[in-house]
Amino acid sequence: MDNTSHSNLTWREEARKTIFQCPVFSVRESSCRSPDNGLRNFTVLDAPDWAIVAPLLETPRGASFVMVRQWRHGSQCLSLEFPGGVLEPGESPEQAALRELREETAYTPGKILRLGAFNPNPAIMSNQVHFFLAQDLRARGVQNLDEDEYVDVEIVPVGEVMRGMGSPPYIHALMGSALALYNRYENESGW
Repeated sequence: MDNTSHSNLTWREEARKTIFQCPVFSVRESSCRSPDNGLRNFTVLDAPDWAIVAPLLETPRGASFVMVRQWRHGSQCLSLEFPGGVLEPGESPEQAALRELREETAYTPGKILRLGAFNPNPAIMSNQVHFFLAQDLRARGVQNLDEDEYVDVEIVPVGEVMRGMGSPPYIHALMGSALALYNRYENESGW
């Protein structure tokens, strides 16, 4: 991001203090100097980056996604979504995507492509989510879930996912971002 061309909009952080920390994120107070030299405090959520992978599987019914159904505590309901999770220390986004795909679905790809990255909510969050497309999938063994993960694997036609996004069980907003990037990939030449 080029801040030099918009210096009249750029804030400068002068101090930060962690005010809460838990296993999945921390909350910090960020003291920032405004473009007109005022000092203000903002709350920022710091979390590791995430990786999400859209696994594309050719089936007799046509192109389908390998998806995972799991309980989401924030929404208190089941969600059908692409495999994904937090990057482990020292892990690249692509390595995390491959690991999450293998752990949650037991599939490995012959090819993986980076589709893009977003900040989930740049107003209050510091992390990024990295999106990948996995192709030429092969089933390899069994799932290797974390001790608190309960995940069912489902093969869902691409069209069904597209039509369902934004309605239960397709409630995860980051899946909409993944589908937008997948659509761009499908519609652009030269990929």
